[in-house]
Amino acid sequence: MATRLDVARLAGTSPSVVSYVVNNGPRSVAPATRERVLAAVRALDYRPNGVARSLRMRHTMTLGLVVPDAANPFFAELARALEDHAWAAGYTLLVGNSVDDAGREAGYLRTFLDRRVDGLVLIPSQGDRPWRAELARSGVARLVLDRELDGVAASHVLTDNRGGAFAATAHLLAHGRRRIGCVAGPAGIHPTVDRVAGWRAAMAEAGLGDAPLLHGSFDRLAGYRSGLALLSEDRRFSGGRRLPGGRRVDALFVTCDAQAAGVLRAATELGIGVPDDLALVAFDGIAAGAYTTPALSTMRQPFEELGRTAVRRLLAHVRDPGLAPTRDVLPVTLLARGSCGCPDPAGGLP
Repeated sequence: MATRLDVARLAGTSPSVVSYVVNNGPRSVAPATRERVLAAVRALDYRPNGVARSLRMRHTMTLGLVVPDAANPFFAELARALEDHAWAAGYTLLVGNSVDDAGREAGYLRTFLDRRVDGLVLIPSQGDRPWRAELARSGVARLVLDRELDGVAASHVLTDNRGGAFAATAHLLAHGRRRIGCVAGPAGIHPTVDRVAGWRAAMAEAGLGDAPLLHGSFDRLAGYRSGLALLSEDRRFSGGRRLPGGRRVDALFVTCDAQAAGVLRAATELGIGVPDDLALVAFDGIAAGAYTTPALSTMRQPFEELGRTAVRRLLAHVRDPGLAPTRDVLPVTLLARGSCGCPDPAGGLP
């Protein structure tokens, strides 16, 4: 393996000049000399010692990300956006999956702190967070994404969950639906709290009381179970005609796309047609929503902008630890497809 001394010999310069070129400083190097050094680096396939370089620079050029459920497509797509923007800024993103377990979440945080990551992005799990005091003492740059975190000074990057849920429910109301139930995420965490509040506000503004509400995990199985529980009582069909007595719900606002996939499965098993018998709008805008039948209407979160904003805010704290925490709330947009009664585009696109 080539060393810095080997590069210096081939380039006809000193090892310190090689260091200045590879590290872009701290001293300037004449253009002709820089070109000789870079040519020698390429010829010898020289790779600097990353550990030693990190110790000198006091930066590891790594960021840590902890997600609650790596199997959930929303978190996978969000992690991809973060990774892309971190990489473009010269940083490597390390990812830990807490599986909504407080102990595992604490373990990943400690591992990242032990590895001297330059910054942490946290999507907190539900339940207890015994690691908050330890994180506060660490002094590492940190940013909370998607959810609220109390008790730790940190910047937040969020989406307009309440406004998006209001818009989703208003869209169902515009389709003439009046018994709009809600399949919601875990009770007590901010995305759920805010999305349920938006649903309720839209129903109240329309002069309608609360329709049924069920809570469950942000996943397909929970959505399926909630769908069966809400819709099984509504299986009142005879030859395609609805029997007297009506149904409890004629539409559902579902607080995440993964849950909505489970609800669609439940409706199919019960013989309830979407969107004719049941209209549906969800929340997230994951790519898989284009390929359900019908394609899923959803409030699309701005994945790219979330990743860009989170990395930009976090690296600002890496460069200046004294910066005050910031709070960004990004808008969501309605992606209307077939599940709500809008035209269903070929292939579910865009």
